[in-house]
Amino acid sequence: MQSITSLFSEFLETLSAPVVCEEPVEDVEEEAEAEEEEEEEDEEPEDTFPAIQAECAETKVCHPFKHHFDECVERVTKAMEADDYEEQEHKEDCIEEFFHLQHCVTECAAPLLFKTLK
Repeated sequence: MQSITSLFSEFLETLSAPVVCEEPVEDVEEEAEAEEEEEEEDEEPEDTFPAIQAECAETKVCHPFKHHFDECVERVTKAMEADDYEEQEHKEDCIEEFFHLQHCVTECAAPLLFKTLK
């Protein structure tokens, strides 16, 4: 019986023994600082596409599509504020105008975007 008790006590001593850190604390701190610097260097570049899209929406080619979309949004907003909106049979949306505008903007923005990526 003594042998089992001594076996368990040795096992428990091994488990409760303090863990010795093999690397000095200074090395760990230096590694953490190096990782932070790498993360700062690997930051994502700014996405220029939204700005290019906004510029293209105001061009002479795309402005009519934007104008039609804005008018539609205004009409739908006013209709939604009306008291009888829920009772209306035909509820207008601006999906068609949106897609026309997005198609024009994409056609304009794509070549400009690829120029900035070079």
